Amino acid sequence: MIERTLQQIAGMLGSEISGSEEAIMIKGVSTDTRSIQAGSLFVPLIGENFDGHSYAEDAYHKGASAILWQYDRGEAPKGVPFIRVPDTLIALQQLAKAYRKQLPVRIIGITGSNGKTTTKDLVASVLGSTYQVHKTKGNLNNHIGLPLTLLQLEETTEFAVVEMGMSGRGEIELLSDLAEPEASIITMIGESHMLQLGSREEIARAKAEIASGMPSGGLLVYNGDEPLIEQALAERSLPEGLRRIRFGGGAGNDLYPTDIRMDADGAFFQINSPGYPELYIPLLGTHNVINALAAIAIGEAFGVQPASIAAGLRSLQMTSMRIEKLTAASGLTVLNDAYNASPASMRASIALTEQLSGFGSKFLVLGDMLELGEHEEQFHRGIGAMLSPERVDYVFTFGRLGRFIADEAAAQFPKGRVRAFEDKEQLAAELAALARAEDIVLVKGSRGMRLEQVVNALLA
Repeated sequence: MIERTLQQIAGMLGSEISGSEEAIMIKGVSTDTRSIQAGSLFVPLIGENFDGHSYAEDAYHKGASAILWQYDRGEAPKGVPFIRVPDTLIALQQLAKAYRKQLPVRIIGITGSNGKTTTKDLVASVLGSTYQVHKTKGNLNNHIGLPLTLLQLEETTEFAVVEMGMSGRGEIELLSDLAEPEASIITMIGESHMLQLGSREEIARAKAEIASGMPSGGLLVYNGDEPLIEQALAERSLPEGLRRIRFGGGAGNDLYPTDIRMDADGAFFQINSPGYPELYIPLLGTHNVINALAAIAIGEAFGVQPASIAAGLRSLQMTSMRIEKLTAASGLTVLNDAYNASPASMRASIALTEQLSGFGSKFLVLGDMLELGEHEEQFHRGIGAMLSPERVDYVFTFGRLGRFIADEAAAQFPKGRVRAFEDKEQLAAELAALARAEDIVLVKGSRGMRLEQVVNALLA
């Protein structure tokens, strides 16, 4: 993490220290008094319903060595070393950018509607087989989180793999300009953020902003199965000599799988690139094999040997398991994918459940997909229409929008096999009464639906 004197930090911000505290050593940066570490710099941010300046003195007493203080917030607490700045958020971003420029680190940026975190973990694991690597922790991937990630980098870090998330146009461009990634990945274009952006074309344009901060001769790795990415890139002014690698399921890509097979815990696959053994990832689903291709492309580009790439994929450690395979005391298998949901991720999780063999009945528990804008009913009905009684046995839905899934599915399933609920306890009780030890249940919905409560009920 950043270790500089207060005077050096003031210089990086183009500001002056209040008082004569230049020699104070700063180690790390925090925006939350609950995570203050001794010696850190506290950056009080301002939101709609809070002002971090109110907690600045508390941060100092908890161990912060100094604070930033915004000009329009009145007088800083007496006795607390501080640097006065016009805007604390902009100062945080400016400090992160200045620190990044002082480091020899090579940065890999990752964006996309789905698969960012999984791809980040895959890339970090592949590069980590050969280099010293830092990756975004949790979901620190926005205009606050990414600067904090950059400020966590050690001086000896060789590669940093960072996520870039967004909710609107211009946000990825800001993050790319801060991080200046030498290589970038666009995982896919889905329907997330339709509420804010209105169309998949606009989402693709927003994701293509990741090229903004890239240097001449940089590398862009993107999903070649999605024509909207090519279209969005064609509309932009790109860095000179930008290299491109397309990955995906189709044979028209530069990198694609030639064979995929799954067991109960992961996926085995082969690729069209010569010199590779059969590869394995401890993740379920064809969509995760596609994510792994992006990591392979990055590994190859930075000199990681095929055997090391294979070892990195096999030893993957996930930030958080998005499809978590759990076993109840009864023996029932539960696929917990209740972290979040979009139409693309919903389709992928359903396809995975359909592909798995060796189980009795297959149950789908599907909740509302949120923030889809004016087409939300259409997207939910589309999920219901794709379901087949030949591939899954029961469909349980939860929520107002989930009922649209049930309405479409009911036209294709035998009576009683599709059930819509507004009460999670009732859903869990009826599901527990039907499901047997040899069965499998997928639980999938947006985070706001809190379907992990159903998972916990099944496990209990």
